Amino acid sequence: MKIAISAEGKDLNSSVDPRFGRCSYIIIADSDSKGFEVYDNPGIQSTQGAGIQAAQFVAKKKAESLITGKVGPNALQILDSAGIKVYNGTGLTAAEVIDCFKDDMLSRVNEPGEAHAGLKYRHGRSQGW
Repeated sequence: MKIAISAEGKDLNSSVDPRFGRCSYIIIADSDSKGFEVYDNPGIQSTQGAGIQAAQFVAKKKAESLITGKVGPNALQILDSAGIKVYNGTGLTAAEVIDCFKDDMLSRVNEPGEAHAGLKYRHGRSQGW
């Protein structure tokens, strides 16, 4: 099965990034062979809509599941519409979540995390980015 993993690094020893929309990398892995490809997250530099862009990218790569931490409401809606199931892999490496996924040991993410306003503004003030 083709699964997407939000990752902090470019290999299977990388930690799962709990921030889906702002993760550094997206690993697309085959849960059976553990073969994988790594992509820069297309949404990471967006001032808004990072989760939406990341979700569209995962859907375009035809992943059947996503392993991450928190997913915002708009991204979760896109993933749900594409039939992509979301699982929590916070605190584990990409290799560990693949094994846990195969053993049905990961919790499903059915509720969105809080939405964020993007990089530029937080609490109504510019952060100077």
